[in-house]
Amino acid sequence: YEVGLGIPAEPLFRSVIGPAVRQPGPAPNAAGMRVGLAFDIGGRGDASFNDASVAGLERAKREMGLAEVKELDAGAGEPEDAKQTRLRQLAQEGFDPVIAVGYAYADALKIVAPQFPRTRFAIIDEELRGIPNVTPLVFAEEQGSFLAGVIAAHRTKTCHIGFVGGVRTPLIQKFEAGYAAGAKAAAPDIRIDRAYLTPAGDPSGFQDPNKGAEVAQGQLDGGADVIYHAAGASGKGVFSSVKSAGAKAIGVDSDQYRQPSVADYRDVIISSMLKRVDLAVFDYVAAAARGDLASVPEKFDLSLDGVGYSTSGGMIDDLVPTVDAYRAAIATGRIKVSDRP
Repeated sequence: YEVGLGIPAEPLFRSVIGPAVRQPGPAPNAAGMRVGLAFDIGGRGDASFNDASVAGLERAKREMGLAEVKELDAGAGEPEDAKQTRLRQLAQEGFDPVIAVGYAYADALKIVAPQFPRTRFAIIDEELRGIPNVTPLVFAEEQGSFLAGVIAAHRTKTCHIGFVGGVRTPLIQKFEAGYAAGAKAAAPDIRIDRAYLTPAGDPSGFQDPNKGAEVAQGQLDGGADVIYHAAGASGKGVFSSVKSAGAKAIGVDSDQYRQPSVADYRDVIISSMLKRVDLAVFDYVAAAARGDLASVPEKFDLSLDGVGYSTSGGMIDDLVPTVDAYRAAIATGRIKVSDRP
């Protein structure tokens, strides 16, 4: 039994419901649809959040035959009105729907969406309600991060692990909260170092690999031997320090073991917390093509495969029964995971 919660190390629940499985209907034909994508900072190649949104649109192109996709980049340190300009440009050029990648677009959407009432907008990671033509795409990051914590607790040799967040916001604190809860469920006496690269309001924490490397190195020097990051492109720096120290890392958002831009570090990436931005983007575009946005889930959680974990590289194959037992317990409500540290 896992210490603390009494969850067996065998997949107790698998024979009853199995891991959460989605059974979506056939993809609609979207041959006439032109989709706009407004990136968060980091854009294509961040090996994380933005790349996951791209993966969702690429799947939509393959399976639904989108007529066109247009991507617009964000700039580090850009003024707030630059986000409005980006969204307004896509809407004026006739792209519908327009997907805003990241909570940083919330204020811009409050201004732009009412100006284009016939354009459908979606925003990832912000529960923006009350605007009829805006659909929030949000996730239970704390649930997936709980599984990452279980993995870290089983892989540490020092009973000491670390967490590196990009920016100290309520969103990234959900990752921290779940990770700590999962680690302590598996090993109540485990030590967890926690650090953020920048305070709320300074988004550079998601695009500063050097700072990510520095903070991770401090945790490694202190004895941590498994580090989980939720820091966007700054995670590349975390991976670099972990590899130099001969330690282990857990990636975030995408299956980072398979991301070309961090391929040099794949031998230390034992798993990634999968935040299925790709799934949410695909499902949203499919719902828009069907004219049924009410079918988009209020939250993409473990029960919908909206979050999860990766096994690429085979480095945690022996832990799968244990992690899946926790996964099923969360998906069925037996375990409640707090979204606050």
